[in-house]
Amino acid sequence: MPRPRLDVLAIGNAIVDVIADTDDSFLDAEGLTKGSMRLIDAEEAERLYARMGAAREVSGGSAGNTAAGVAALGGRAGFIGQVAPDQLGQFYSHDLRSAGVEFTTPAADYGVSTARSMVLVTPDGHRTMNTFLGAAQHLPASALDEAQIADCAMLYLEGYLWDPETPRYAMIRAIEVARSAGRKVAFTLSDSFCVERHRDGFNTLIDEGRIDILFANEDEIQAMAGVPHLETAIAAYQGKVETLVVTRSEKGALATRAGERAQVPAEPVEHVVDTTGAGDLFAAGFLVGEARGLGLERSLKLGAIGAAEVIQHYGARPEADLKALAGNLLGQE
Repeated sequence: MPRPRLDVLAIGNAIVDVIADTDDSFLDAEGLTKGSMRLIDAEEAERLYARMGAAREVSGGSAGNTAAGVAALGGRAGFIGQVAPDQLGQFYSHDLRSAGVEFTTPAADYGVSTARSMVLVTPDGHRTMNTFLGAAQHLPASALDEAQIADCAMLYLEGYLWDPETPRYAMIRAIEVARSAGRKVAFTLSDSFCVERHRDGFNTLIDEGRIDILFANEDEIQAMAGVPHLETAIAAYQGKVETLVVTRSEKGALATRAGERAQVPAEPVEHVVDTTGAGDLFAAGFLVGEARGLGLERSLKLGAIGAAEVIQHYGARPEADLKALAGNLLGQE
């Protein structure tokens, strides 16, 4: 089989992040749970935006961040997601393409604006996300470039996109195309709230053998298994997917595959500024390692490097040279 044109093709919500500093008292006054993610409507998005302090806009969205991270590490990355034909949509498209990501999904007018997430960052670096999905939740299966999907080594899907019904069908179709072409399918659980809402749907994907690589953090995998113990949760899922990857924040990360288990510590960080995108960039590093056949431990290490870089500044896209930070870890093309 010829080498696929893309290493990773990510499908997810195309979201512009609007990031502002805040404090615990503001979160309390708004009735927000620190570190959580919630979906909001257009009216609440406007209301909260008016109450936020000075903000900076950066293109985001979980899978888009991962695609940008893959490109920053020298991987060949693509992204599928829906934006509206508005200023934010133009900003998002330009920003992603300038990061070296192939993004060809045409903008579409569904009567709503491009998605945005109001990200409130407290001094301890925790981010509280308030997301208006806008056009992102209207991604139809007809927008998929099936030839592009068939020509990627790994299809990467975010759990966030499972929430609206229309893109859920698009994701299922994308999985069918990828598997028919003999490609790997990677899936991230995204957030504990996604697990609580869609545990049955996620488990169906896993039980039917549609997922090869499953990404989860400690809370998410425990929520999936319905147990308060990490090792029990790992035991419940490591035999259901080819590769299980579990991130543990400052405790590092681990991965299992075919009886093998690898674990790495978190990379040292001088000062945590904003944890937005840590899991996304971890996934990018791991997937690049997988694309290059580096093995579990080196792939985990690449993931840890990506996560450590992105939490030391605002925004979920890398700013430092990830290839330089990875050094000899990346191996040869």
